[in-house]
Amino acid sequence: MYGFAVKVNESHDKAITRVTEALQQEGFGVLTTIDVAAALKKKIGVERRPYTILGACNPKMANRALDADPDIGLLLPCNVVVRVEDDDSVTVAFMDPAAVLSLVDKEGVSEIAAEVRAKLMRVRDALAA
Repeated sequence: MYGFAVKVNESHDKAITRVTEALQQEGFGVLTTIDVAAALKKKIGVERRPYTILGACNPKMANRALDADPDIGLLLPCNVVVRVEDDDSVTVAFMDPAAVLSLVDKEGVSEIAAEVRAKLMRVRDALAA
C-alpha cells in the first residue's frame, strides 16, 4: 500500500479545512492546493465529483530529508487527497511516506519517513475523532 485513509462525516470543503488545521498541529503547512475536478472540467470538459490534492510539507522534516538526499524533492511534498465518493461520503487519503521513501537508499531516510508517517497517522486519527 502507498497510502492510508479515513472517511469523514462532513462536506468536502469542511474536510479540507479540518485536515489543514490537523496538519498544522503536526507542523505541516499546505504548499499547494490542486482542484483536480476544476482542472479536468476546464482542460478536457470532464465532470467529476470534488477531488482536491493538498501538498503538505513539514519544513523541519523536509530539510532533514533534503540533507540526506538532494533528489528526494522528487518525492515531496506529502500529498493528501480529499475526495467525494459516489455515495457522497468524503474520504481523506494520505500518501504513506514510508512506502514512497523506501525508494531512497540513503542513511537516515527510513527514520525520517517513519516519523512523518506517524505524524500523518495522527492527523488521520484526529479527523476520525
